[in-house]
Amino acid sequence: MFISQPCRELLSRLENAGHKAYLVGGCVRDGLLGKNIHDLDITTSARPEQVMELLADLSPVPTGITHGTVTVTLDGAPAEITTFRIDGSYSDSRRPDSVVFTDDLEKDLARRDFTMNAVAMDLRGDIIDPFGGVSDIQQKIIRCVGQPRRRFTEDALRIMRAVRFASQLGFTIETETRRALLELRTRLALVSPQRLREELDRLIMGRSSTSVLLEYREMIGTVIPEFRPCFDFDQHSRYHRYNVYEHIVRSVEAPESLLLRRTMFFHDIGKPPMFTMDSSGEGHFKGHAPLSADMARQIMGRFGYDNATIDLTCRLIAHHSDKIRTLPQLKRLLAELGLEELLLLMEVKKADNSAKNEFVLAENPGFDRLGQTARQLISEGACIDLKELAVNGSHLTAAGLSGKAVGQTLSILLDKVIDDELPNDREALLHYVKEVLT
Repeated sequence: MFISQPCRELLSRLENAGHKAYLVGGCVRDGLLGKNIHDLDITTSARPEQVMELLADLSPVPTGITHGTVTVTLDGAPAEITTFRIDGSYSDSRRPDSVVFTDDLEKDLARRDFTMNAVAMDLRGDIIDPFGGVSDIQQKIIRCVGQPRRRFTEDALRIMRAVRFASQLGFTIETETRRALLELRTRLALVSPQRLREELDRLIMGRSSTSVLLEYREMIGTVIPEFRPCFDFDQHSRYHRYNVYEHIVRSVEAPESLLLRRTMFFHDIGKPPMFTMDSSGEGHFKGHAPLSADMARQIMGRFGYDNATIDLTCRLIAHHSDKIRTLPQLKRLLAELGLEELLLLMEVKKADNSAKNEFVLAENPGFDRLGQTARQLISEGACIDLKELAVNGSHLTAAGLSGKAVGQTLSILLDKVIDDELPNDREALLHYVKEVLT
């Protein structure tokens, strides 16, 4: 049984005080799936003030006291303890306007979103499952508790949660639930962008992100309308086997980190308006990378991402289609991005190629070699920015330059060194200044 000893003791304390107490929701679902449990949710007949008093030694925090929720820490992780309740109306389509506490566990389970999350377990491992959640977990089905339209009308975020769960768990959304969420998807406009952001991040990190993003693209187009022009947009390119949207979606699954998956999610969103076709019928998208970066910046800003995350993501997008054919080109990119970001860019390029025609994958070992070369340049102290240049402003001032000419000359010298037209040697650089630039 997957109930930890500290959790078992907590449930026992509640029971010994005359209350009913159960693990409920995602922790039960994940335990039945054999997954690690990270978030503990406990439901109890005890009222919040009784929980606060009974568990005073655990420093309980009334995190949602009006809705019956008290939080304690078990094994270094938060455990939410919520009183059995019946929810009132949802005027904001997010949270109930009021709740009524009850002693009836089944009534509490009836208010929950999906059957797989409406399963409770006591400390002995006995299951309470009035809505067939265990069977749905076994069959990998996401089904609303009761009427789907009612569940999604109560709380619009549940629409996105259903799709996110499908991606994370690899489950299928039951037909009536699917129909209702697609019909009601415009209600997602009632949900805060920050909550949608959290669900989107979890969705693109899911093991079934590709199939879900393809099947529920209308949901994505509702949340991020900028994706709609990408749907079914034929690239007319020998390098591509998929339309723009499917290429984007299939590239998302290649990297493992959230940063890179998010980068791939937006990397080609600016392609449609940049499309041109040459006389041979080949499609081109010149300038799509910086446009995609600009669009990603606007979208991520709407969703409230922090500035550092936005800046890094957009830099990677802006450079994702850069051609790096020479050592000077690599040095310039290394100077702009730094080693860590350049290595991330190589992973972006490989992920991009993973969703193209198979022959393009032959480029990927070259990106690994570029990364190795960049590491070597850094370890050898290669001159890629002004601080490594063998001359500085003082040297140029002593040579007779002044004002803006000093900075301009330093930039010219750095370009010459990066392009291997001059050695990074003080005497050679000052000679060039004397003979050519003054």
